[in-house]
Order: sequence, then C-alpha cells, then structure tokens
Amino acid sequence: MMVVDIHAHLKHGDRRRTEYTPAEILATMDGAGIERSVVFAMCTSAERAIAMAEAAVLFCPARLIPFAYALPSYERPVLDLLRSAIMELGFKGIKLHVGECTLAEYVSGPVFALAGRLGVPCLVDFGGQLEACRAVLSSHPETTVIIAHFGRYLCQDEALVDQFIALAEGHANAYLDTSGVVLMHKIVEAVARLGPGRILFGTDGPHSFRDGPEYASAADTAAFARAAVEGILALPLSSAEKRAILGENAARLLRL
Repeated sequence: MMVVDIHAHLKHGDRRRTEYTPAEILATMDGAGIERSVVFAMCTSAERAIAMAEAAVLFCPARLIPFAYALPSYERPVLDLLRSAIMELGFKGIKLHVGECTLAEYVSGPVFALAGRLGVPCLVDFGGQLEACRAVLSSHPETTVIIAHFGRYLCQDEALVDQFIALAEGHANAYLDTSGVVLMHKIVEAVARLGPGRILFGTDGPHSFRDGPEYASAADTAAFARAAVEGILALPLSSAEKRAILGENAARLLRL
C-alpha cells in the first residue's frame, strides 16, 4: 500500500520554529512506511521557504514533493516567486497559513487565482476560520483547496469539524487533510458524506509524542508518523477506502 504524506514540515510553526533536514524527514518516512511526502517551510520568507523546499527535493527527488509558501513581502511580489517555483522548478502546490497571512480576498485572492490557472492545489491551514474557508472555496471554484487538519489543528469541537466537512461536501474543489485530526471518527463520517476520494493523509510532521528538542530523533518522529498511518488503518473503512486516503488520492491529485 503506497502511503503519501500530504503535510510535512521543513520548518514548523511551533514556538521553537523547529527545522528538519531532508535526511531527518526521510528517516522519519522510512520508520513509518511512508513512500513520499509533500514538504514545505513556514515561519520564514516565501523566498527562503521555496529555497528550502528546492534543496530538499534536490536531495531526494524520488520521494520529496515541494510546495511553495505564499507570504506577502515588501521586497518582492510573492506571485512572481510562486509562478517561478511552479513553472520553472516543478513545485506541485502552494501552502498558506492563516497564522501568518490574512486569507481575505483582497490579500490572498491572487494566490488562489494563480494556483487555479496553473493547475496546482493550495494546502491551507484555516485555523478554524470557517467563513474564511467558505469564502475561498466559493470565490475560487477553479482552485483545488486542501483544508488542513479538517479545519483546525487538534480540534475537539465536533460541531466545528462537522461544519468543515459540510463545506467540503458542498464544494467539489475541497479536499480534507487528516493531519492533526484527533476526532478520528470524523474521518469515517467524512468518507460517508464525501466519498473517499477527497480525503488526504497527512502527519503535520516531523513530530514526537514528547516535547523538547531532545526528542526529535528519527525513532521518536517515526513513531509519531507510524501512529498516524496506523490510525487510518484502524478505522472501520474498506481496504479500498484506506488505500485511497493513504496514498492514491494524493498520487492522483499531484499527478505523481
């Protein structure tokens, strides 16, 4: 069974702004049985994030898939950076994070429009902002939007998760990313409502179950990622549905 992680960080948004090398990400993948991973950086400039992803893919082009990071800059138009990364460097998508950039149409709309024109998805952490998500999906039906974490990272609010699932159900351009989902039964409910074809496996890794830089070893991060894979395998879904979520959907969406 091919496993593709749609959500892996070269640089995290945690309080330490933790960075992982391509070698560390690959060791995590090896320990968890993950064949390929989408990688990107945040909490840095768009230019540096793109450079980090480019270097990672040069290190292992067969297994690491680059996404660009969209962040406005006073120094250089971010659309030029994104267009270059996708058209010249072969990047497969764009990452946006509401914690670092407003998703208001007058700011981020051109990024979503560019992604639609170039035929690449946008992976977006909406931070639980349901109306922002609704506006993006409605304003850019031509753009595939991957809703990170089923709407909010580590969300315990079942009603909010239900609302994000309903949004995806009502918009054919929406996918849901399982990273950071703790209400695992909601993945089963999403499959029942959307079908299995728009659910994507993610780890939000590398992470460890224990906090602190001393626990950032490959063994610790692999254990975390392996638990994420096993969490999908344990769901009361068919083998075909699990295969779709764990890798087939991402392979189709990203044309791997």
